[in-house]
Amino acid sequence: MIYEREKENMATINLERVLTVVPQVLQLHQDNIWFSYDEEADVLYVNFKKPNLADDSELLDNDVIVRYEGEDVVGMTIMNASKKRTQGNK
Repeated sequence: MIYEREKENMATINLERVLTVVPQVLQLHQDNIWFSYDEEADVLYVNFKKPNLADDSELLDNDVIVRYEGEDVVGMTIMNASKKRTQGNK
């Protein structure tokens, strides 16, 4: 039963594409990272701490909101996420 469910989930997730992000995620040097994507709004939420009790935020020129708790970055909100590309992916 579990094997069949895993097989079905793998059909919708391209494992090779997921594995390509592993080196970049590890370079963030964060113990915990949660990703959540809102397709309708095209917003990617990245959290480094839960609960995320941000007390300040900063909007950058590239449509990214960096959320702070004190001096620590606790998350980012990436607007127009589907349009973001690294130099190598253009």
